[in-house]
Amino acid sequence: MIRFLSNISGFGLIGLCALALPVWAGENIVLRTGFTLAADRHEVDGGTIRIYSGDGITEVAVNLVVRVEMVETPTVEATVAPVAPVVSIPEPQSALPALPELTPAQLAEAAALKYSLPAAFVSSVMRAESGFNPSALSPKGAIGLMQLMPGTARDLGVDPHQPAQNAEAGARYLRDLLAKYEDRPDQVQLALAAYNAGTAAVDKYHGVPPYRETREYIIRVMKNWNPPISTPAPAVNQAAGEAVER
Repeated sequence: MIRFLSNISGFGLIGLCALALPVWAGENIVLRTGFTLAADRHEVDGGTIRIYSGDGITEVAVNLVVRVEMVETPTVEATVAPVAPVVSIPEPQSALPALPELTPAQLAEAAALKYSLPAAFVSSVMRAESGFNPSALSPKGAIGLMQLMPGTARDLGVDPHQPAQNAEAGARYLRDLLAKYEDRPDQVQLALAAYNAGTAAVDKYHGVPPYRETREYIIRVMKNWNPPISTPAPAVNQAAGEAVER
């Protein structure tokens, strides 16, 4: 908070020891999803906000940002003799106008950014799971954009009917599955198989389970992932054709 002293003449400074002024330590970039990025500074370039933090630079779309908050470094004020009333004014903020709700593609991008995943990968999973339909409900009870099962949503502490929470929880679950299989050469395929059929099925078959739906799901996600990557058929331990168990 900046302080101004009024009605101080040249001789009225007698008794004033020191005046501590604020030092701006950086910024908080608040995203539409509720996630906050700490930054040293930012620049706006058309429809992109470039965020500087240490030696790193992150770029996000302007419509993903709610506001930019200045962060003040705490300072210790020296004792001053009372000389005049102190007038306080609000801290400066770089406010952005209210924006419409994010599209499913934008939710996928924001969730991927939060959990350090490729945006195209999360978007491809969302497309395969729900066709970008936030109201999707599978016969098995999977809910929303990322088709979260109620038990998975409960374990992650989210409301699967809220699109932003659904997208973030799905990205978080994908990240956890990728970490689970990080030592396997078929890490991505196993993570997708576990997302589709459950980790128990992957553990049971020691790899991609022999479910036709799961195999086709993996191939569909990999083909939709941009940039294109090779999509060999997932190796399984038995002939395909069984039903998915989730």
